[in-house]
Amino acid sequence: MFMKGYSSEIPENCTCARLESVNASYKDLSEVCGRIRNKKTKWALQFLEDAAEGICPVLFRKHNKRLGHRKELGGRKGRYPQKAAGVVLKVLKSAIANGKVKGLGEEYTILSASANKKHTYPRIAPKGRWARSNLETSRVEIILKGGDIPKGVEVTPPKKSDEKKKEVKKDEKKPVKEEAKPKEEKAEAKEEKKEEPKAKEEKPKEEPKEEKKETEKKEPEKKEETEKEAPSKILKEEAKEHKEHKNIEEKSHEHEKRKEMPHQHGEHDKR
Repeated sequence: MFMKGYSSEIPENCTCARLESVNASYKDLSEVCGRIRNKKTKWALQFLEDAAEGICPVLFRKHNKRLGHRKELGGRKGRYPQKAAGVVLKVLKSAIANGKVKGLGEEYTILSASANKKHTYPRIAPKGRWARSNLETSRVEIILKGGDIPKGVEVTPPKKSDEKKKEVKKDEKKPVKEEAKPKEEKAEAKEEKKEEPKAKEEKPKEEPKEEKKETEKKEPEKKEETEKEAPSKILKEEAKEHKEHKNIEEKSHEHEKRKEMPHQHGEHDKR
């Protein structure tokens, strides 16, 4: 079911708001809208907040087959449609905000509040059951009436304050002023640098040369020492290897002698 605009005409000095394709029961929404119709917005806001929290029940006048009787409603049939109450509360707050933008004040009366079925999407029941259980969406619309405006008075929405724009413009101009400083201070700073003594430039350069020569002399001496130490290390390593090889030969020779010795009693006498 496709609808354009609102289901009823919107008179002057009124505000409106609506919500389309809501995944909620249109029966519950219609009953909630029926309870706030022709009421003040202050009372309606408090009622919807309590209903959304599940504190107070909602009277069901039409879709009430096999419903329980509620003590809070004087024995009449009702339910606690928390989801539907939250949706209607959202639409009502939106309508009040639209009225404030138009400049209609803060106190309103709910001229009309209605909910209807919107779309039906085909669905199949779970667990292999070939039964249809369609998904039905709904729509909600609310129209509010503001206070009476006397003749000859034009309603204008509140204008945005231009203070923020002025502050931004001032901040943009500040860096320009800082850049436009007198150039005398820069010239004085340059003159002070020129008047400094030139003792740093007249330092003797002969001392570092002598130091370089001494370091150059030390480096070849170190190289010679390393060259002298290198052959001694090689000789030591060769001596170690020779000793290890000699020890292995001696052990093998002793092992062969033991094999030739007799192992049983009397073999030595026979030989």
